[in-house]
Amino acid sequence: MIRVALADDQLLVRAGFRALLAAQPDIEVVGEAADGEQALALVRERRPDVVLMDIRMPVLDGLAATRGITGDPALGEVKVVMLTTFELDEYVFEAIRSGASGFLVKDTEPDELLRAVRAVVGGDALLSPGVTRRLIAEFAARSREPAPAAALAELTEREREVMALVGMGLSNQEIARRLVVSPLTAKTHVSRTMVKLGARDRAQLVVLAYESGLVRPGWLG
Repeated sequence: MIRVALADDQLLVRAGFRALLAAQPDIEVVGEAADGEQALALVRERRPDVVLMDIRMPVLDGLAATRGITGDPALGEVKVVMLTTFELDEYVFEAIRSGASGFLVKDTEPDELLRAVRAVVGGDALLSPGVTRRLIAEFAARSREPAPAAALAELTEREREVMALVGMGLSNQEIARRLVVSPLTAKTHVSRTMVKLGARDRAQLVVLAYESGLVRPGWLG
């Protein structure tokens, strides 16, 4: 059973998500919060698998609440998916860098939302279609020249290659086809790379790929 917590200051939004999620046989909604402080308290008490977290909330915003969750070792298994009204919300990249497993726009199709919840529990980062590349490319284009990351020295040549492909938005299946290996082998390479770099999940691996200069915006095509 996937345990989900909802954090949004709009009652109707929470009610809509609750109705959708509660109708699934493998998902249970364990609580709701109307602001970031309530969200933190709820997560600490109920320890959900996934938190659907609105970025803009009163008292404590979703970004600060996410940092509170991802910065607490006791909550290391909790995944945060940010919810936003606009695909290129200025806070989304910071949220991912702070440990969120991804983000979705609020008008995402119901099937996509359900797939996102199930995907992040499995360790994947599922963001709104087409958003990942545009978002991170925009950030990288405005950033200073990235400094080589010392941590990359621990990676093998194949792991660097896999990390670059993850940074370009490829799934494990796509990486497997590109490298002519099995999907299981691709997943293993991704997992080992995450462990070596201390990446919380796939979303942070994407960020590290850009911050280290391993992937550049011009490579996105």
